[in-house]
Amino acid sequence: MTRRGAGPDLAVGGFVLLLGALALWQTSVIPASPIYAQVGPKAVPYVVSAGLFALGAGLMATALRGGWSHALDEVREAPPTNWRSLGLLLAGLAANLVLIGPLGFSIAASAQFVLVAAAFGSRRLLRDLVLALVLTLLVWFLFVELLGVNIGAGILEGLVLRALGQEVI
Repeated sequence: MTRRGAGPDLAVGGFVLLLGALALWQTSVIPASPIYAQVGPKAVPYVVSAGLFALGAGLMATALRGGWSHALDEVREAPPTNWRSLGLLLAGLAANLVLIGPLGFSIAASAQFVLVAAAFGSRRLLRDLVLALVLTLLVWFLFVELLGVNIGAGILEGLVLRALGQEVI
């Protein structure tokens, strides 16, 4: 049974379902080239569309069972804004934007990773940096080798390619 005042919760669920339908429609009009034998440019957008439909359906079901926003009514006062964390998150986004062109994907994404980890309270800079470099190089390598998509080769990627005996792109 729905609780009185569950209308906003239903509206949010309906909006997410509408986003899923919009994503599905836009995915269907993506031109597909015959050169893609299996995974083409529509695969990930279809997964995102399905995820939006699942999320929207879950939100609608929760709204019909009583909703979730009533818990927000019990909150008297929001905690103060953590300006340091917000600044670090924005700095991470800016670092990625500024660094990806001149230095490449791995360094830019690693800088973003470290700043975002710090925003969430991490105090282990060296560990975060090593983890970020390993993950971003792995992601870069998988994109280049498995998908054939160059997502911003830079200094570090060039060193990896040379170490593997491949030509720098």
